[in-house]
Amino acid sequence: MQTQVTVFRSADANAQEDAEAVREMLADQGVAASLLDDRAPGVPSGAWEVRVAATDSARAEALIAATPLEDDLSEVDASHDLDLVTVFRRGAGSTSEMEALAVRNLLEANGISTVLVGDAPLPNLAEEVRVASDCAEEARRLIAEALASGPQAAEAAEAAGEADGAGRL
Repeated sequence: MQTQVTVFRSADANAQEDAEAVREMLADQGVAASLLDDRAPGVPSGAWEVRVAATDSARAEALIAATPLEDDLSEVDASHDLDLVTVFRRGAGSTSEMEALAVRNLLEANGISTVLVGDAPLPNLAEEVRVASDCAEEARRLIAEALASGPQAAEAAEAAGEADGAGRL
């Protein structure tokens, strides 16, 4: 039996379709190829592979490189609604990371996905919380309400949680 070499591997959502397309393209060019999923030895979990005889690997790799897979970009959102906008920023300081994390937690708890920008090992850099631009107005409103409430509101909420047993371990 001839040694088989993997010339294509994917674990993307459309990995099976991509691997089938590669195998078919190779077959059309006269290169015998095998299609394998993660049940085959050596194939990582969730992946699909195309393997060819070792003697055909260079040709197969050249054909694959010359025939890129078509990306399905029909669902790409070209609008700027998903552009990231900074809604919270704290300059360098000993508490800036904690403040940014608190804001991130507040927004995430209210269903707004966030990206935290900063570098804990370099506390001299600012910390930022960014959200998709279509969520920026709501995020800023939530942050303003939280800042206006202040620590007293947090203490009151904590006390209420302890009173009803929610705060107990």
